[in-house]
Amino acid sequence: MARKLDYRWHLRQVMAERGMFATTDLIDPLAARGIRLSSSQVYRLVVERPERLSLKILMALLDILDASMGELIEPVAAGGHARKRAAASGTDASIGELRPRRARIIPAGK
Repeated sequence: MARKLDYRWHLRQVMAERGMFATTDLIDPLAARGIRLSSSQVYRLVVERPERLSLKILMALLDILDASMGELIEPVAAGGHARKRAAASGTDASIGELRPRRARIIPAGK
């Protein structure tokens, strides 16, 4: 019997590594490449794991992020429900480390 394969979508992590923390950061670069997506479409593309994705959009993302296919899409063997849920959310536990730290304001005189 053939082994079932799944994948993990790392767009949010790759964006964070490139200093792009807002989903809307992709709208203008995509438009410059002839791909017009609404902010909600871009949000879903970044936050959720896409089930269908045009090759034109995939190639544009690779170009914008100067990334390889392997950085965005990680093939994995289909496993338990916990793995599927984490993969479906498109998040990784290490993403929190890539977010900028919030500035602390210290009142004068302290």
